[in-house]
Amino acid sequence: MFDQTMTFSVNEDKEAELKKNLTAIYDALVEKGYNPINQLVGYILSEDPTYITTYNNARSLVRRIDRDELLQVLVREYLKK
Repeated sequence: MFDQTMTFSVNEDKEAELKKNLTAIYDALVEKGYNPINQLVGYILSEDPTYITTYNNARSLVRRIDRDELLQVLVREYLKK
């Protein structure tokens, strides 16, 4: 077992790519009439890509996003740290 705290870090380039992809996914969900927040939360919790529309290649984009990295960025942005 691990006795030490594990650290995780996302570099700025990766974070910019993540934001670009997440924005494109969000926009595709809005254009198709879905509630993008609910759909993204469903995907994050389940890792089921069917929460994300195939419109504008959004489902392919979401599969490129590492869930751990996404959660780290979201928490950091929420807390502004």
